[in-house]
Amino acid sequence: MAKGVPKTHIYRIIRSGEVRVNKKRADASQKIQEGDVLRLPPLRVSEVKAPTNDFISKKINAEITILHEDDSILVVDKPSGIAVHGGSGVSLGLIEAMRAQRPDAKFLELVHRLDRDTSGILMLAKKRSALVHLHEQIREGKMEKRYLLIVHGQLPVSSKSIPLKYPLLKYLLPNGERRVRVATDGGQPSHTNIRVKANYRDGLCSLVEAQLKTGRTHQIRVHLQTYGHPILGDDKYGDQELDKVLKPKRLLLHARHLSFIHPKTEEKMTFEADIPEAFEKMETT
Repeated sequence: MAKGVPKTHIYRIIRSGEVRVNKKRADASQKIQEGDVLRLPPLRVSEVKAPTNDFISKKINAEITILHEDDSILVVDKPSGIAVHGGSGVSLGLIEAMRAQRPDAKFLELVHRLDRDTSGILMLAKKRSALVHLHEQIREGKMEKRYLLIVHGQLPVSSKSIPLKYPLLKYLLPNGERRVRVATDGGQPSHTNIRVKANYRDGLCSLVEAQLKTGRTHQIRVHLQTYGHPILGDDKYGDQELDKVLKPKRLLLHARHLSFIHPKTEEKMTFEADIPEAFEKMETT
């Protein structure tokens, strides 16, 4: 009967004498007995309107930095917290928001994906021919993607790369949420090269650059977890007890660098996204 009515409002009408039990003023601590006659005043609350899709798409677009756009491709810097597409409780993602703000675009598709909490460079294709060309580069290893991440524990700083090759298998939790684990039986071959760039917080964590050689779901996150140095702020594959010590504000995984051949001009293009404030705070705090 009083769904959506704030408790403060209910207590107020009781104190004011608007609620009566057997024609007498009610008390907030009073218990109703069978046969009591209860009188309530009209309870009305203003309807809370859900944000419209147009509002959401404009908000998403306002938070995204466009690094490059032409008639074939669109390259953006995605903040952490924005899903690349709708679903799983998200009404609109980046791709839907981009389409909504570009009604004349007949074709607009994701070239690759980033997890919702991963920030950094994301590319979209504005023509099917561009999408096919870019996917071919990914398959042939001609597109270079490098990430910055901060992991728990001290790793030796070195200019040499460390290859992480763990086969990965997708599976679903009982609630339907997607997860990935290392599986020698049935897992897909996966390869990440990492290079340790710095140590922070007296060796409690390390700044790492990761280069993808394959592009499996959650690849970097699971590879670093398996290596024994989970990424800070990772609510799926991280170490929550260690996160309580360093208190990261978000998943510290950032798509920093992207280079590829332009699908139309055949020109080599390279983009780098600014390092997020959350990374800089971890270095200086």
